[in-house]
Amino acid sequence: MERSSGSLDAADTAGPAAPAADTVAAVGELATLARILPRLPRGLDTQLGPGDDAAVVAAPDGRFVVTTDLMVHGPDFRRAWSTPHDLGWKAAASNLSDVAAMGARPTALVVALAVPGDTPVGDLERFADGLRDACAAMAPGCGVVGGDLSVSAVFTVAVTAFGDLDGHAPVRRDGARPGDVVAVSGPLGRAARGLDLLFRLGVDHDGEPDAALARAVRERDADVGWQLAPTPPIADGPAAALAGATAMLDLSDGLALDATRLARASGVVVDLDAAALGDDPHAALAGGEDHSLLATFPAGADLPGGFRPLGSVRDVDGGEPRVAVDGRDLGEPGGWDPYRLWSGRQG
Repeated sequence: MERSSGSLDAADTAGPAAPAADTVAAVGELATLARILPRLPRGLDTQLGPGDDAAVVAAPDGRFVVTTDLMVHGPDFRRAWSTPHDLGWKAAASNLSDVAAMGARPTALVVALAVPGDTPVGDLERFADGLRDACAAMAPGCGVVGGDLSVSAVFTVAVTAFGDLDGHAPVRRDGARPGDVVAVSGPLGRAARGLDLLFRLGVDHDGEPDAALARAVRERDADVGWQLAPTPPIADGPAAALAGATAMLDLSDGLALDATRLARASGVVVDLDAAALGDDPHAALAGGEDHSLLATFPAGADLPGGFRPLGSVRDVDGGEPRVAVDGRDLGEPGGWDPYRLWSGRQG
């Protein structure tokens, strides 16, 4: 992402503010967990879920895919812009898409939270509902099998996701070959456009994120909803693997940057068609957090699911692996780099 959003403030949720007696500090860890855990999906591959020292998840393939992602208030989300349900949904979506990008079927999530002591327990319940609903919508059968709960001055979410390859090879980033078709499943630039709207119209006169203004702009423009709670095409990851995808990754940091990663890993040029970038090529190339799937397929392959052509792969011709648009080198890819772009703004 280039700038970020999110929330776990009681002010961001519908209804009256929770009383101080119902915060995590007042209730305690055990009582908080007792309210959260029943809301979480068990998962079809779960053999032992939350409640023991570790979970047990079946791995029918004999291997498992694993990935992890961190979301920190400030650089990764803003308190006044997302409901707790949004943040739970987005935490699941961003990890499910990484599993899908390997061609795997998501089977389990482990979620750790470090939150301020004055966080209402009801916010964590709604966060759990977001996890549950995201799994049901995008990866039916995936469960939340454990995690941890701690205290922190900064609201922090850490998710580890697991997936099963169902007997086929993982789809890596380094398999693209000259002549392959470049394809994408999911939108390009929607999350970036939504984020731009929030920074322009979802802030008060001092430039601080405002919950009421954010809700209003979200009601008017669906791109804001995609930024706060994206629904990437998770099922298209395993479908791409079965269709013979030669390389694939999740578009989390922007098409230009992520396509550059694929090009460098594969030692090729990824040549994108300008006409396929839509009406806002800059947002399509530089905007992150769509969590769409970028893949390459052998020439003539039938593109599965929602994949659509986006360009082609060609030889480096003595140059460096890179990204081009209509044959012209793109140059510096831009995209999201938390160390380079994070300015220290707090929501």
